[in-house]
Amino acid sequence: AHIFHMLLSAVLPIVLYVLVRISFFQVAITIVLISKWRMLAVRPRFWPAIVRANAVDVLVNVASVLFMNQAHTMWLQLFWMGLLIVWQVVVKPSKTTFGVSSQALAGQIYGLGALFVTWPAAPLLNLVVAAWGVCYLSARHFLANFDEPYAPLYANVWGYFAAALVWISAHWLLYYGVVSQPVLLLSVLGFGLGGLYYLQEADKLSDFLRKQIVLIMIAIVVVVFVFSDWGSKIV
Repeated sequence: AHIFHMLLSAVLPIVLYVLVRISFFQVAITIVLISKWRMLAVRPRFWPAIVRANAVDVLVNVASVLFMNQAHTMWLQLFWMGLLIVWQVVVKPSKTTFGVSSQALAGQIYGLGALFVTWPAAPLLNLVVAAWGVCYLSARHFLANFDEPYAPLYANVWGYFAAALVWISAHWLLYYGVVSQPVLLLSVLGFGLGGLYYLQEADKLSDFLRKQIVLIMIAIVVVVFVFSDWGSKIV
């Protein structure tokens, strides 16, 4: 049964790839959402918790379809399909602390990346709310690893910070290749802060390591701001 489940998980990305190739993009998104029907097969009072638990998986799957649809070559589409197979077979089933942390980071990167690649010209309010939702859900998924009594508060703080950063940076929406500035900054800061929390909970965080991680985060942010081309980029 386990092997059969793994085979079905690996087949889903292939089906989504085929649908995107034949220009049935909307059908692929619909299949992703229908595949999560079991989230609603419980009493309504359990829906918020179930949706939070499955939100990262939905983000990665929907974002993968969007990336495949935006890709200009077959090989790039196959690349995204391959990553989705790895997600379905290796990353998603993991229940370890490192595995769940990786899921949360992937959910945030995929969700924000798809948002700014697919809808960069969306109304500012939509971008802000969507960024808050992606970062809040990813943070809740990450904090589910730990017995953290303030998990909802921390997740809301991170979501609010992401929303504020997007609100400011979307006025000068810069891209480095296909990666937007908000995605880069939130990925760096999210990885750094998540790493600090993870190491602290594992009792592996020394003062020297903490200073190193903080300095690296600050250095990357400074480099991004100093060497970005801010001229004529207001949208």
